[in-house]
Amino acid sequence: MNQKSESKTSRDTQLGGNVSRVLANFTDWLENYGETSWDYQSFFAGPVGGRAKALYYSHGLIGTAAVAPMIFCEAFLPSGRRLFHHHIRFPIADAHYAMGFAFLYDATGDSSQLENAVHFLTELKKSRCRDFKEYCWGYPFNWVTRNGVIGAQTPLITTTPYVYEAFLQVFKLDPREEWKLILESIARHAAADIKDFRTSEKASSSSYTPFDAGGVVNAAAYRAFLLTSASKVFCNEYYWRTAERNLNFVLENQNPDGSWFYAMDGVRDFVDHYHTCFVMKAIAKIYRLTGYEPCKDALSKGIKYYLENLFDEESLPKPFSKAPRLTVYKRELYDCAECINLCLLLRNRFPALGRTLEKVVAHILKSWVKRDGSFRSRKLHLGWDNVPMHRWGQAQMFRALAFYLRETSATEVRWQRSEIGKKAARNKDVSGQRAAPGSQRAEKRYALNQRTEIR
Repeated sequence: MNQKSESKTSRDTQLGGNVSRVLANFTDWLENYGETSWDYQSFFAGPVGGRAKALYYSHGLIGTAAVAPMIFCEAFLPSGRRLFHHHIRFPIADAHYAMGFAFLYDATGDSSQLENAVHFLTELKKSRCRDFKEYCWGYPFNWVTRNGVIGAQTPLITTTPYVYEAFLQVFKLDPREEWKLILESIARHAAADIKDFRTSEKASSSSYTPFDAGGVVNAAAYRAFLLTSASKVFCNEYYWRTAERNLNFVLENQNPDGSWFYAMDGVRDFVDHYHTCFVMKAIAKIYRLTGYEPCKDALSKGIKYYLENLFDEESLPKPFSKAPRLTVYKRELYDCAECINLCLLLRNRFPALGRTLEKVVAHILKSWVKRDGSFRSRKLHLGWDNVPMHRWGQAQMFRALAFYLRETSATEVRWQRSEIGKKAARNKDVSGQRAAPGSQRAEKRYALNQRTEIR
């Protein structure tokens, strides 16, 4: 191993140790705080805020006046959320916690971490959308949008894929027939209940729920990934054919500069940080599963735009390349979490992401970890939003750092494997002695991380 590689391994190990301590403290905080929380949408999830937001979308100036008190609280009094709604449980957060604990089990071999992951899967079984035959998940509140109200417990293609990933990840560690059946059900929902809308000879957009007309780019990306994965897991060619059309919609609507608008409706043409990450993560995962060649060029252009336009003067994630409206915060935990996830997926292909990864992880550990073990939610223009919100950053950052720790552990194992091999070759050790127990555990974790499909 050369000096440069050895130095990088040392930095990764040191940073990984700090991440490990932060995750341990966060786990303690989560146990004490509980698994429900406020949300950034708490201002608008109740009847008063919901009516104000609907008025904002329909009546311009009057609506702006109606939402002004909520925007004021968001900018200057984040704890004011408690005046508008209450703690609730979020399936998307439970899915991220399940994946995070599964990563911790991978990294440590500690069976209690797997038990924690199973706990969150159990909660997810309870929170499915009961009005649908197949397993699917949405929000536990009425979501007021520009196009109307999406009722509580309406399936969302931006939530269900995370639950699919959580069940699949834990299934690979602890195969249970029940979980396989749930995965099959989720795939059927994504294929049948979520709708396609033809946009070209080779492409179709995807509906966001079973009831809308499509056009949101990240919705198509999410569905494309879920069905691509299901096509491999369950050997179902129809899932891939459907996924390929959604993927082509995403690829065909990439802008010449490498960016993607939020939606292709001529209205929501903003480019923001975490939605850009969502899209590229899906493309990266699909490419890893299929080797679909058009993904390579899209990722190259996308990463170039991403690094040049979605980071601020300190080279840290910023919310928008160009803000479409007044933004009351400077940085967001969610953006940082998705940045870490994207960098971990693609740093080997794009080395600049490796440097970004180290900088963002170090920044989170330095500036975003609170004394109680939780994370700050937003850096406002004046001060911080310290209200912990499971769906809006806490769960995502926990999963991202656990993923980082797992990958750091895997890197260390690969280094140990290479060093052990070199020493054996040099010393011609034929003594037959067994490796140290720690190395054996590391080897088992390394092998475990290579599992990629249901047997």
